Amino acid sequence: MKKIKTKFKDLFVVNTRVFKDKRGWLKEEFKKKFIKKNLVFTLVSSSKKNVLRGLHMQKKKPQDKFLSVLKGKVLDVVVDLRKSSKTYGKHFKIILSEKNGKHLFVPRGFAHGILGLDKENILHYACSNYRDSRSEVSIKWNDTDLKINWGIKKPIISKKDKFAQSLREYKKIK
Repeated sequence: MKKIKTKFKDLFVVNTRVFKDKRGWLKEEFKKKFIKKNLVFTLVSSSKKNVLRGLHMQKKKPQDKFLSVLKGKVLDVVVDLRKSSKTYGKHFKIILSEKNGKHLFVPRGFAHGILGLDKENILHYACSNYRDSRSEVSIKWNDTDLKINWGIKKPIISKKDKFAQSLREYKKIK
């Protein structure tokens, strides 16, 4: 495993080797020496191709997240919404897949979203806080102020994401 820093404070990628043979593959998922957070909650999500989930975060009960793809390939996007951050309102994106061995650590204060790129995409999340639906915030995936190129014009999105707020609206209620 190798930890790779990004230009965003506390946001990093972990590269692992994927060991393959005729039976399948094996990769290390987690090492405490890289993630010095108490990850108390895990979940798995499944998304079909062209499903876009996000951009989500918990405002009152923020979470650190450690993500990996168990099957498929996703475009993973995060937006820094930490008010005092030098990179506030900027985004970072990366392809995570079962084959490339990349994981992403997302610190609290970032909105997070994924776009499914394969027929079936299964993600594993480990979080530092439990999910609280009353604390959730959704930012528009296609907010023009964010300038995120998702590579898709009409993704499949949830009703919640269809009515998400803009970054400007988020700033006003913060």
